[in-house]
Amino acid sequence: MRIVIAGGHGKIALRLERLLAARGDSPVGLIRNPDHADDLRAAGAEPVVVDLETTTVTQLTEKVMGADAVVFAAGAGPGSGAARKGTVDHAAAVLLADAASLAGVRRYLMVSAIGVDEGPPPDADPVWAAYVNAKKAADDDLRSRGEQLDWTILRPGRLTDEPGTGRVRLAPKVERGPVPRDDVAAVLVALLDAPATVGHVLDLVSGDTPISDAVAAVGG
Repeated sequence: MRIVIAGGHGKIALRLERLLAARGDSPVGLIRNPDHADDLRAAGAEPVVVDLETTTVTQLTEKVMGADAVVFAAGAGPGSGAARKGTVDHAAAVLLADAASLAGVRRYLMVSAIGVDEGPPPDADPVWAAYVNAKKAADDDLRSRGEQLDWTILRPGRLTDEPGTGRVRLAPKVERGPVPRDDVAAVLVALLDAPATVGHVLDLVSGDTPISDAVAAVGG
């Protein structure tokens, strides 16, 4: 499969690209900084330089044409202000959905965050509040596209760089907790192969269930 990944140089994306390449898929990473291209090639992915904050939907449609699926794993990242939460975490996700629809690419996986439907707490830092609101807005937009896209929204808990265990808790609602980025990437690969997960919003934290079993149980 040809999988186009927005935020292709991110920590989850690089792990996902390695897993996809290792099993014979063709990952494509969308990156803003051309200096990151060699890192993607080392992960087995094709780098494509495009700035999701400035590109047009027509230009982005050309980048995703011919893909079997798209994955939104982009984010403004630490140190960015509230404005970029809106332009990346929300607007870029919407732009990718528009481009996928125009290109006829139905499968869309969204990497979101646990608890965003609850909104930020009243005393939240303004930048954190903007992030939570942006992720919820992006999720809400995707959930409205059931006739256009076969979407799945994955909402990991607190991300860590600990080695993956291959065991998780995956359900519409789970208690908050940590999860290694290794396991998030592995779950994304499994979701690509699981059409029964289309239309589901899934929380993800570390747990006791093997990833293959956890994904197979969705929609069952």
